[in-house]
Amino acid sequence: MIRMLLPLGVFVALVILLLAGLQSADQRQRIDSPLIGKPVPAFELPMLKQPRSLGNADLAGRAFVLNVWGSWCPSCRVEHPLITRMGREINIPLVGLNWKDTRENALTWLGQFGDAWDFHIYDEIGDFGIDLGVYGAPETFLVDHTGTIRYKHIGPVTTESYTDLIARIRLLETEAGS
Repeated sequence: MIRMLLPLGVFVALVILLLAGLQSADQRQRIDSPLIGKPVPAFELPMLKQPRSLGNADLAGRAFVLNVWGSWCPSCRVEHPLITRMGREINIPLVGLNWKDTRENALTWLGQFGDAWDFHIYDEIGDFGIDLGVYGAPETFLVDHTGTIRYKHIGPVTTESYTDLIARIRLLETEAGS
């Protein structure tokens, strides 16, 4: 009898662990970054498509959306149609942070799926992502015209989160006078 209950007990324990993991994945969406209300960390990174770099000074005085993505990231592919839509609808720069990727793979991915971003910066090693407190791609940061991080969306932008994100961006546009 005990031999038959042991597999059942293991199964129940695994189900409980699975449910706990799903709950923490849901909570992951709600974790605020410790950088909310603080300046974007200083950066000067190579651009993905142009032979120059882009840094804080280039974006000074401008609100922008920073979207962290990688060609290796399946969720980035899922959110891409909404990022493309966002790029058409907003009046502030949409900056792509290609994170922990190879330049060749990133350019191939953009050629295959399209390029919705105004600029791409390239963080091959991932140091800037660490400075931003990136948990994993995709993540989207809203930065106001003073260079302050106002909001962080963890995980893919979905149809459910898109409306809220656009409303937050509209507020940034209004504050920046865009």
